Amino acid sequence: MRAANEDNYVVTASVFAVADGMGGHAAGDVASGLAVAGLAQLGTEGTLRPDDVRRHIVRLNGDILAAAARNPEQLGMGTTVTGLCLVDFAGSPHWVVFNVGDSRVYRYAERELVQLTVDHSEVTELVAAGKLSPAEAATDPRRNVVTRALGSPTAPEPDLLVFPPTEGDRFLVCSDGLTGELDDETIAAVLGLADDPRDAAAALVRDAVAAGGRDNVTAVVVDHVPAPTAPADDETAPRKVS
Repeated sequence: MRAANEDNYVVTASVFAVADGMGGHAAGDVASGLAVAGLAQLGTEGTLRPDDVRRHIVRLNGDILAAAARNPEQLGMGTTVTGLCLVDFAGSPHWVVFNVGDSRVYRYAERELVQLTVDHSEVTELVAAGKLSPAEAATDPRRNVVTRALGSPTAPEPDLLVFPPTEGDRFLVCSDGLTGELDDETIAAVLGLADDPRDAAAALVRDAVAAGGRDNVTAVVVDHVPAPTAPADDETAPRKVS
């Protein structure tokens, strides 16, 4: 239902993220574009550790503020950002899930969908305080008011969650345009039916648009699969890791 798309996403070998430009602010698409472009650089900086991800996101906040200062018509632009990245933790590969705002990361495993991020929104705080029920929060007019975003005068602290990778896990990274239209049960059903992650992402976007599409909808689906290996009797064959 929107003429302009303020969502952006990035997919690299080790970084998977979605950014949702702030609705009602100037140049939200510019802010989300800066966020994902900056995150794309994470995979080029050698071995990463969780705190590298945190510092990088904080630095992105400064980049967005600097861009707005150079272009007065972009003053006030902001964006959410969420995703996951492969890092080194205690000497072994781990996922780090990061989040600023109300876009989300889910893990789907053994037919169970679990939200890994916490929404930085006014209604989430009201639910936590017992002043709203989850059902009331879904329709409350304050549901789109975020309490943490990139582009803020004071750099927001990103949430980080670190855990080891497990073969068979499927992750969904999405903007609130998806979760505003589809409930968790519907999302889980789609993720459970599609074998190919690209098909799952396409189906989720299609279903959210069909359900109303009142906001931009972006979905990235990531599967943790075994890395293919070359035949044991061919030592010269190239090997691929994931």
